[in-house]
Amino acid sequence: MSQDHVREDEEQVQSLLDQSYDLLKQRRISEAAELIQRALSIDFDNQEVVTSLKYVNFWKDRQATADAIPEQFERAEYLLGQWRLFHSFVDRVGNPSETCLYAIRHHVFGQALEHYLKLYDDSGNSDSELLTRLGRCYKGMGEYDRALEYLEQASVGRRDDPQTVAELADCYALVNEVQKSKAFFREAFFIGAQAIDLQALESEMINRLVDKVRELGLESPALEEWIPVYGVLFGVFTVKRELRSIEYGKLKQSIYALEREYSDRRQPDVVLQARLFNRYFWLIDHYVNTQEDQSKIDEVLLKIRSIDSKIYHQYTN
Repeated sequence: MSQDHVREDEEQVQSLLDQSYDLLKQRRISEAAELIQRALSIDFDNQEVVTSLKYVNFWKDRQATADAIPEQFERAEYLLGQWRLFHSFVDRVGNPSETCLYAIRHHVFGQALEHYLKLYDDSGNSDSELLTRLGRCYKGMGEYDRALEYLEQASVGRRDDPQTVAELADCYALVNEVQKSKAFFREAFFIGAQAIDLQALESEMINRLVDKVRELGLESPALEEWIPVYGVLFGVFTVKRELRSIEYGKLKQSIYALEREYSDRRQPDVVLQARLFNRYFWLIDHYVNTQEDQSKIDEVLLKIRSIDSKIYHQYTN
């Protein structure tokens, strides 16, 4: 085969792929699949074509299921639930096609957004749960300013919801408001680390931290609990705030309960350790902010040292 012919085939394959990605963004998945299939018939060894076809076939099957769901909210929830499964599928396939992934993001999050917006327009209310979902969809499509509008509104009514606060922190990171992002991430993991869907977080800052903690050999559920601990130790969660008196009281109660639970265990529990360290760090920050006597800080540091001297040295050095 001549070089000119090879070049023509390459150009034709790329043209078909580009057209298919545009169709995906328009949520015309069956037409997109047909074009990728045509590209495969021209070059069945092209890695991007093979990978893109696998991605599209994954969503074609699920699109049929989604279309059969009558309620808009359930349809949107199904799509976003499948997106979480898609993460694992992409890892199994390997050699990710970033351009195709971007187009599929628009296909999935764009559909979910349409369903949620219809509910939002029909209801005329500002339900914080729905606002969070709208923000998540805009974030998924890369429209971070729009995402922030909805997530900031949602956070007013969901200050105690770890996922909403984490989504807001993630979005602040994506628009380069780093200080706000650090503060809200630390808050989210303090409120409830187990309730945070790590796969929903996209910013480089948090994903690098997650990867570094995972490299230490930690997996769920311990992984989520150690993220805020190493967030402090690695100098990521550096933005701190003073606790209100009621928060200080709850923190002390929480520490007391965790200490009792930890001491009752026959074997060291890494999840309880992480929860204790996280709360000890918050307590020390509170003492520093309120200019408490150094002896109170030293007392907490001794507790950290008695549980894990390595963490103590990382924290104090």
